[in-house]
Amino acid sequence: MKLIQNKGVSFYRKIKVSLGLMGVLPFMLTIYLFSTETHAPSILMFLSSALVLFSMLVGFNLLRKSSDQMSNLVAKTAIPESGVLEELEDLNVDGELKDIASNFNSIVEQLNQAKRDLQSRSYQLQEFAGNLSESYEHLENENKLRNQLCRYVGKDLVEKLVTAEDSLLLKNERKAVTVMFADIRSFTALSEYMEPEDVVSMLNEYFSIMTDILFKYDGMLDKFVGDQIMAVFGHRSSERDGARSAVRAAMEMQKATVALMKKRADNGLRIFQVGIGINTGSAILASVGATNRQDYTVIGDTVNTTAKLEKYALGREIVIGERTRNHLPAKMNLSVRQELRMKNRSTPLVCYKVRPTRKKVMQTAAARQSFRPAISSAVAC
Repeated sequence: MKLIQNKGVSFYRKIKVSLGLMGVLPFMLTIYLFSTETHAPSILMFLSSALVLFSMLVGFNLLRKSSDQMSNLVAKTAIPESGVLEELEDLNVDGELKDIASNFNSIVEQLNQAKRDLQSRSYQLQEFAGNLSESYEHLENENKLRNQLCRYVGKDLVEKLVTAEDSLLLKNERKAVTVMFADIRSFTALSEYMEPEDVVSMLNEYFSIMTDILFKYDGMLDKFVGDQIMAVFGHRSSERDGARSAVRAAMEMQKATVALMKKRADNGLRIFQVGIGINTGSAILASVGATNRQDYTVIGDTVNTTAKLEKYALGREIVIGERTRNHLPAKMNLSVRQELRMKNRSTPLVCYKVRPTRKKVMQTAAARQSFRPAISSAVAC
């Protein structure tokens, strides 16, 4: 703000002086002339007239200057069409007009500061909106990636991959887990009589149902090996909960397989049976493979033992190891204790078969009877 300010009398006083010079003084002189009894009025009248004229001219000049200052101030403080107010500079004003100009400059400065603050906040909001949009897009892409990965691996493994922060995405760890193998019996002979497209369609339908059940019981889908499913339980829970979840999942998988085979038999399609092996024990959860391609899997004797139990299981059977059996409730219907002699194993492998309840046995028998004619066209297990 740069104001040229006069130190003269105030605007209000100049108005009073102007009115006095233009009105009061001439009036007083006129009253005085008429009240005197002079016989030579010509000289006095001349001087009085000159004094009145001078007074009026001085008063008018003061009034005109004050009026010009006010008009100039009004013009300078008018709001332009652009709406942008600027501070008053090089303005020659007196008294109260000077205060008005100073107050106007102060208001303009505050408005400009508020405008700058508003622009700064606006830029911050724009940046925040951009970051929010970018974060939302990133979240959408992450959700799409999760959904795509969940088609190939379990959701718990996907969470580990997405939330991992260090260079080693999945750390190796030893843990007591329950491993499950589920295999279609005589799949090679069955697929011999089917077109490749029909085999793929059959496996996709079967795998979709089985993996949904695995995820329902917090199982981790380890891999598909041909027609075989490998899954892990208890990797996020206790050993006891993992064993029970695996057995419950296996029982539901067998039940779902029976329902699927009934549906296929009704449609004149070939049917099959599934054998499931389950074992509990210590294993290593590790990333195995090359530097550019790795699998997150379980390794150890527990896995090998589970594979042997699965080979021993017939169609519609569930064979479990002794450690798994120890975690099951006493009311679980199991077969008598069996000992299997395995090649390259010094001690026998103790196992049990999970038997369905009497009600489930009757339902299974009825289901077998309902699609018995279709079995003749399938390969015996």
